[in-house]
Amino acid sequence: MAPPSCETATVRVLCPKLLLSSGNQPGALQWLIGSPFFPPFTVVSTFRCIHQSPDLDQESDDLRKLLPKGFEVIGGLIVGDSDAEKSALEAVRAARRLRKSISEGGELDDEKIVGASVDAGTGAIHFFISKTEKLAKLEPVASIVYEEDKSGKYLWENGCLLHCELPIKLPFYFPASSPSESKKMFSEAVDAVITQFKEPNVVYIAETLKKASGDVPKPVVLRGKDFGFGADASNINRLPAAEDQVSDIISCSHLCLNSKPAALVNSAENADKIQISLMLNRSEKSPTSGAPVAEYFPAMEEARVIVVDLNLDVLTYAPKELPLMHAVSNLVIPALVDQLYSLKKIILPHLLMEHPQLRIYHFNPPGVLHPITTIYELNYGETEMKQVDVRKSLHMRLGLPLDRPLLRTANALDLSVNDDSRSNTKKRGSIQLKDVHIGIPSSGVSEGVASVIQGSYEYYHYLQDSFDDSGWGCAYRSLQTIISWEIQQTLVEIGDKDPSFVGSREWIGAIELSFVLDKLLGVSCKIMNFRSGSELPEKCRELALHFETQGTPIMIGGGVLAYTLLGVDYDEGSGDCAFLILDPHYTGGEDHKKIVNGGWCGWKKAIDNKGKSFFLHNKFYNLLLPQRPNMV
Repeated sequence: MAPPSCETATVRVLCPKLLLSSGNQPGALQWLIGSPFFPPFTVVSTFRCIHQSPDLDQESDDLRKLLPKGFEVIGGLIVGDSDAEKSALEAVRAARRLRKSISEGGELDDEKIVGASVDAGTGAIHFFISKTEKLAKLEPVASIVYEEDKSGKYLWENGCLLHCELPIKLPFYFPASSPSESKKMFSEAVDAVITQFKEPNVVYIAETLKKASGDVPKPVVLRGKDFGFGADASNINRLPAAEDQVSDIISCSHLCLNSKPAALVNSAENADKIQISLMLNRSEKSPTSGAPVAEYFPAMEEARVIVVDLNLDVLTYAPKELPLMHAVSNLVIPALVDQLYSLKKIILPHLLMEHPQLRIYHFNPPGVLHPITTIYELNYGETEMKQVDVRKSLHMRLGLPLDRPLLRTANALDLSVNDDSRSNTKKRGSIQLKDVHIGIPSSGVSEGVASVIQGSYEYYHYLQDSFDDSGWGCAYRSLQTIISWEIQQTLVEIGDKDPSFVGSREWIGAIELSFVLDKLLGVSCKIMNFRSGSELPEKCRELALHFETQGTPIMIGGGVLAYTLLGVDYDEGSGDCAFLILDPHYTGGEDHKKIVNGGWCGWKKAIDNKGKSFFLHNKFYNLLLPQRPNMV
């Protein structure tokens, strides 16, 4: 179907409107991100331009690493003056130059792209369409639709992620008398690897990443000789679900799960994922028989050999109806090529020295609808300034707050293969459910304003990890929900407990939790004490402020029991309130529906319809409020 004319075009904005209008410094430039698989002029996210002038070579390098294949720059937005079209034209020209730099092509960019201008004074946003690079005049867009509430559903009900890991040990040789030749030889070795990605005898195996109970589709084998490289993936015919069942062409939907709980659909972490494995088939049958042949190439002079570790890890986005063959040839393989070149560029200055330890991580930070990919140097600890500066730069580009550690490695997407038949050697392998409060019934506070935890957490409860802590471990589990760490040894190390405390079943309370958080994470805590549970509603406004400003979970201790508080719903007019409680006393399996329906995670009214309170059965309560650390 042909793109709509500008006169009838609609700009659809799926990302929060706040991201478009934030950073109202005159001249501030943002890149508008869309997808070739979405309707034209659909804005999924925005990336800020952080290199001045702008330095488009550096910008294109950054975006090539950061933005998964399946998404692309579709325009620019600039903070300007009252002449909206003039400002938008400046943004359009910068976006077209960036698109060329990313694609490393010098041709005219004849795609229609979006230009936008934000009025520095009023914050009003004006959108325009640029038909072609040759035309200096823009056409205004009258129809602008903001669909933030439908954004996650739109992306992940219709699309999936393809994940490919490829560890490479790459040897290369160069004359010992000419170290300057090393960079050339390394570059040639990298190019040889890229050539192998497209060889006829290369084999790509696609399989469902998350194994569900019951029937699982068999892996799909794709051969390089059948690939059509260089096609425009957005123009490839997609297959209806029914056609996929009878056609020899298999779509991505073939490897996607048919049903999932509604609460788990609308995020990248819970999206359908397809694992792609690459193998080079050297054992195909030959039409003629013959003896094995060994070739010997003697070195003409003394040579050195260096082996470089290149651990590729790419994530791409594709619509479920896209033929799997095209998803691999036009998304996964180009992503591998781009990442290989990015790693090469980082390693080249250190080629004859100690190589940087590079590792790829994928994140899906709040406010960004799609995943992003980062390359971290593990030579530096997470708290060392060089690594902190890298994360600060990423926070600035993505419009993330600078006082939350959203891009630390512990928050990376878990893409481990959940399958008992193979060993799981990924960096994370926890079986804990995450964010179990999502999708729970409302609190029942009719005019209340809900203030809840910001960010993700894992649900820790009794009997997990085959460890029987029933009757005494609830405060430990509440602390584990805040951090995943060994706790008793820390309390001994700081002198709060005797050595005999390690391995014991002694209770701990708010004071001990604050010691552990301070020791292990440098997180300070505020403690609130109450004479009875009936006093808690009086502090509901203060607790709401905590969740709005700090966003961290709260531990509630009362008598011999401990719970985790994830939020409050408070009606200032009537004083009615409810508390979002996560109960660590649950002893069952990791079943979200069972946890929610059983009341182990849900809203508890301060006073219910029968005049009873969830908190009145204890005479004394203390609350531990971790303060958000001011760091990225």
